[in-house]
Amino acid sequence: MPELGPLGRGDPQQLGPFRLAGRIGEGGQGVVYLGQTDAGERAAVKLLHVKFTGDLTARSRFGRELKAAERVASFCTARVIAADLDGDTPYIASEYIEGRSLRETVEDTGPLSGSALERLAVGTATALTAIHHAGIVHRDFKPDNVLMAADGPRVVDFGIARILDSTGTITSRAVGTPAYMAPEQISGGEVGPPADVFAWASTVAFAATGSVPFGGNSIAVVLNRVLNHEADVSDLPEPLRGVVRSCLSKAPGGRPSADRILLSLLGHAEAVGASTAVLSQGAELAGRETFASGWADRGRNLPPEASGPPPAPDPAGHAPPRRSRRGRWVAAAVAVMVLAGGGALAARQWGPGSRSSPPPATSKAGTPHRPATPASFLSLVDKAAKTHRLTIAMRDLLPGIALSDGGEWHGFEVEVGTYIAKQLGVPAGGVSFIASSMAARVSLLDSGKADLVIATYPINDNNQVTFAGPYYTAHVDVLVRKGDPFNKVADLEGRKMCSPGSSMSTGIVQDAVKVQLVSVGTYADCMNMLHHGEVDAVPGDDLLLAGFADRESIRYKVLGARLTDERYAVAVKKGDIRACKAVRGAIAQMYADGTVRALLKKYFSKVDFRPETMRPAPESCG
Repeated sequence: MPELGPLGRGDPQQLGPFRLAGRIGEGGQGVVYLGQTDAGERAAVKLLHVKFTGDLTARSRFGRELKAAERVASFCTARVIAADLDGDTPYIASEYIEGRSLRETVEDTGPLSGSALERLAVGTATALTAIHHAGIVHRDFKPDNVLMAADGPRVVDFGIARILDSTGTITSRAVGTPAYMAPEQISGGEVGPPADVFAWASTVAFAATGSVPFGGNSIAVVLNRVLNHEADVSDLPEPLRGVVRSCLSKAPGGRPSADRILLSLLGHAEAVGASTAVLSQGAELAGRETFASGWADRGRNLPPEASGPPPAPDPAGHAPPRRSRRGRWVAAAVAVMVLAGGGALAARQWGPGSRSSPPPATSKAGTPHRPATPASFLSLVDKAAKTHRLTIAMRDLLPGIALSDGGEWHGFEVEVGTYIAKQLGVPAGGVSFIASSMAARVSLLDSGKADLVIATYPINDNNQVTFAGPYYTAHVDVLVRKGDPFNKVADLEGRKMCSPGSSMSTGIVQDAVKVQLVSVGTYADCMNMLHHGEVDAVPGDDLLLAGFADRESIRYKVLGARLTDERYAVAVKKGDIRACKAVRGAIAQMYADGTVRALLKKYFSKVDFRPETMRPAPESCG
């Protein structure tokens, strides 16, 4: 395992919010450092080589790498934390993962077996499914790019990503490590998700046996074996043996998809794609210390389309064996983000997990269905699977965010709720929205009258609910008329500022600048006064301000002061950890597939407003 190297002469001391502690590794494109923020968050910070900073092609390649990484939901992968591609020192910061690579683990402690092998297979299949759902082909899946973290295996390194151009052509040049490359990568054929499936199977076979399945003493021998020989997988246990064998088919069309692999390993029907609930289950199982229930018991409490019979007995008639815990789980100190120098990786909107636009806002608030008693379901995940219905409590009267108009609900958070419900297996027609005051939210969840609360709900230490998310980071800011001479908060010194009701935003802005307050009842009153020039500014949550301003006939701008960070979360009933993890997974997918960006543009595009488009760091579900 590489040790952390010291910073060299000419290395930066800081990149963005990250203080650099040392070098993790270096490759053809750049250097990877260990960074840490003032809050203690660590990251693997990849800096483009100085020789490329003036190279537009290199910057473009770096930008494509970021887009690829951002599109992948963080199920058993390393999420992107921050990035800056426009400055003099462009960088991408990814989650720092403590753990040795799979290759180092096997070489030091021997092949994996039992529960450790199962965790590896499920975790890496979950990661590969998330990667393919984002329209990405990893193309260098191998033991070095699997890190054995304390919470389960993680797949890393999208550093050779290359997004398809408008013509849809794919570079056929071979990229990857020869022993784990698919036949079509060697022969110059089209390289898509099946190539990753082949590499996944080779990686799992290596983990189980300690031997490279298509090894040899020269590259020529390795390539010949990949093209013409069959790998020996007889030492693998069933049902993993059969899955791996099918994935090593020489013909791409003969291999199962990543979705089918994951569903098979979890014991579910393979007729449909893996939903976010399935991905959440895969990540949860991969992170467990034990797999007490074995392969066949893992299809419970999921939507009907993801459930199915357990794996069939092997040809000898024996049922799949139950697994016991395998010794200790090895976790080490440093994770190396592998850098591939200028390689190419193909990507496409592949399969049912790919999305190009957000779900339509078709949810209606009808008469709420009669909720099942709280004791009827152990989790709202079970309720969603059985009834295909959910009730979501919202705030009302917030244009652009959540607004009920004659029983029809519209807004950013309404579509967020619809999206989350869909990921849990509930169609838009099965979602009911109800208006709720802040005081009523806990009782609505406890009584079962509401299943979720999505209402610009900040994460706090309130122990009466369980928070999933956050799904967005908002800020206290100031709204002004576009064209007025105000570019920063200090410019409002001595000016009139509207103060709506008991808004806490007023005091936060007052702490930053002295203004004349004009008190009114509601934000609607404030917008009317701002429209007619009776006040110069309105304080508030920047998302709320943009929602009110977007429907106006004149143009407004949010100053961008960002005086606070408000992490808005989804509330579920206290203690429903499974629901929390499933909702958190849906939020990750919502950012990965571009839905959040599309919704922000849809509801706030008429305002000069820079919303947050990076996924907030997820909170623990407990």
